Parts: sequence; structure tokens; C-alpha cells
Amino acid sequence: MTDTSSRATPLTDGERAELDRLRAEVAALRERPPRRRIRWRSLGAGVILTLGCLLMPVALLTVWVHNQVANTDRFVETTSPIIREPSVQTAITDRVTATVFEYVNVPELTSDALGVLSAQGVPPAVTDRLQGLAGPLESSLRGFVHDRVAGIVSGPRVAELWDRSLRTASEQMNAVLSGQSEAVVVSDGQVRLDLAPFITEAKNQLVQSGFGVASRIPDVHPTIAITDAATLERAKNGYSLLDKAATWLPWVALALIALGVYVARHHRRALIGAGLGVSLGMLVIAAALLITRGVLVGAVPPRATVAAGVSYDLIVRFLRDGLRLVFAIGLVVALGAFLAGPSATAVGVRRGAVKAIGWLRRGGAKAGLRTGPVGPWVHAHLTALRFGLLGVAVLVFVSLSSPSGLTVLVIALVLVFALGVLQFLDQPRPADDGPPSADGGQRPAATV
Repeated sequence: MTDTSSRATPLTDGERAELDRLRAEVAALRERPPRRRIRWRSLGAGVILTLGCLLMPVALLTVWVHNQVANTDRFVETTSPIIREPSVQTAITDRVTATVFEYVNVPELTSDALGVLSAQGVPPAVTDRLQGLAGPLESSLRGFVHDRVAGIVSGPRVAELWDRSLRTASEQMNAVLSGQSEAVVVSDGQVRLDLAPFITEAKNQLVQSGFGVASRIPDVHPTIAITDAATLERAKNGYSLLDKAATWLPWVALALIALGVYVARHHRRALIGAGLGVSLGMLVIAAALLITRGVLVGAVPPRATVAAGVSYDLIVRFLRDGLRLVFAIGLVVALGAFLAGPSATAVGVRRGAVKAIGWLRRGGAKAGLRTGPVGPWVHAHLTALRFGLLGVAVLVFVSLSSPSGLTVLVIALVLVFALGVLQFLDQPRPADDGPPSADGGQRPAATV
């Protein structure tokens, strides 16, 4: 037979040139980096997540300020311990003692007394000796006054007076800013304080002291101007805005973060970024608090630095608790999303945990531990049980009145332990005739 296979026809010079040109263009395209297309979905998710992470520390600050301004109980709880701090009591005692001796000049009083004694005929030798006692007398008197003032400042009556003063000031401020104060009226473009309550109190005190004529004082309402109406109106508007922001801003921040995670192409990565972004915002606020503390403490006299630092720490302690709480939540969420992901590190951690649980299961099987019907039931409902444990952890956290960052970490560790126990109990239903396996179950029966 004759070979009918066709042979390739040689290329002409024009075809060869065209082929070389096409090869050169392909090589150039391969060397040129590909143009990156703008992924609007990822960009939008990033913008939304950034806004949510930026709003979260602002929301926390707003809630804290609102609680200090509008919540009288929280304001008293925050500032009440200040007067009970030893460093603050020492600073107050020193200042009161110094003020007393600004008006009580002991050397001058001593000189006047010695002058009177000299005028009465006391010999100069005696007055000279008494003059030498002026210094020790002033020191002893100063120590006596200091001790008495310290006893008064550290006593329970001063602490009770401090608490009552704080509560009264907070209630009056809230009443004025909310427009519910009867003692503050607006007249002729000015904010005026009605003095009727003060006059009534003074009249009652005078009558109780035996000055019965004071009962003839009628119920009058004199007023004094304290500021202009525009200032009060701005303060009321700011109070109202703060009240609304403290109510809605945290939910807006959470909604933005949830929306950003939902819009993102990779939800797990977005959740990791959101958790880390929120935690980073808390660290920024914490650093700002430290810087502010240094500035405020450095602005007071050296003898008052300790008291100023302690007072500042007491005032911002609830804010710091909130920072730790949100920081821990963000960190736990980011770590959980990372460990559930497909990265080599996450897979290695999960694989190591499974191996450790398998080792424990095999040890239990050798010791005669059997899961019985529990293992197959857990295996059949494993996903639902995992979500159930996660829901229980969230409910426990929500039900706590004042959780802390440490509470979040403890709940997370307990959840991890419970998931490990669930993994330990997870065993598929064995075949009827299979031999026992190394992990305590039974191997499937061999099929032919």
C-alpha cells in the first residue's frame, strides 16, 4: 500500500514573518504584569469595616461620657472613692492646714503676747526665754492642727458629705440640661437662678434657732443672672445629642462591622480584620489615656502629683474596664476566625488538637472507657451541638451584668474545652460484626 499521510507544507517567507511577530507579541504580553482590576465589592467592604472599627472607640467614649453626665448613680460611683484615697486625704489635709495658718500668724501672736507681758511688768529675762519658745510652739501648734484636720477629712462624716454633694450636683446638672429644673428660669435672654429654695431653707433654719420673726418672710422668688440663654441652649443641645449618640452609636458601629463582613468576598478574612481593627482602636484609646494622665499629673504641683494620678485613675477606671472588655472580644473573635480558616497554621493547630484528643480516646479505650450510645448520637448531631455551645457561651456573656476582659477570656477557654470534650465523644456508629478498633469503637466489618 502507498503511504497516504500528508506531509507538512513549509511556510512561506511572509507566513514565517507573521509567526515570528505573533510569538514576539505573546512573549511581551507574558512579561507584562497583568492589569489589576478594581474589585469594588472588596473595596466597599473595606471602607465599611474601617468606618465600623473607627466608630467603635468613639461609641465607647460616648457611652462612658454619657454615663458620667446623665447617670447620677454611675457618677457618684465613679467619683465617690476619691475622697477615701489616703493620698487625696493627705493633700486636702496639707492644703487646709496651710490655709488655716495663712490667717493665724503664730509668731505675730506670740510677739503680741510677750508685749502684753512686758507691759505688765514681767522681767525681760522671762520674756526673752518665752520668745525662744515661739518656734517650737508654732511647730507643735501646726502639728496639732494638722492631726485634727486629718482626723476630720478621713472621718465618715466628710465622706458622707462628699457623696451627698456629688449626688446633689449631678442631679441639679441633669435637671438643668434636660430642661426639668424649677430653680433655673430663662428671662430677658438670661438664665436666672431662682433663690426661693435657698430663702425657704434659711427661714426654716432661723426659726429653729429661735429667731421666730423670720417666719414672717413671705414666699418670694428673687433671681440672679448666671449666664445667657444662648449658652444654656447650646448646653441642652449638646446634652440631647450626647444622649442620642450614646444610645445609637454602638449599634451603628456593630451594624457597619456586620455589613462589612457580609459584603466581603472572604467573610473569614473580613471577620479577622474586624476583630483586630476593633482591638487596635481600644489600644489607641488606652494609649491616649496614658498620655493624658501624664500631661495632667505634670501640670499640678509636685506635692499633689500622687493625689492627681490616683484621682484620674479612679475617674477613668470604668472606661478602662470597657476598653479591656472590647479589646478581649475583638481578639477572641479574630483568633477564633483565624483558627477556623484554611491557613497552614490553623490546619496544623486543629490537626494537633485532633491528634491529642485521639490519643486521649485511645488511652481511655485501653482503660475500658466506652462512650456507648453517646458517641454515635454526638456524631450525628455534631454541628448542631457545636453551634449550641457557641450560643450558650454568648448567652452567658450577655446575661452578666458587668463582664470584664478576663471574663471574656474565661468564657472562651471554657468554650474551647467544651468543644474538645465534644470532639472526644464524637464517634461514628460501628458496624455490627467489626472487630474493636484502637480508639475504643469497632472497625467496620470487611466486605467481600
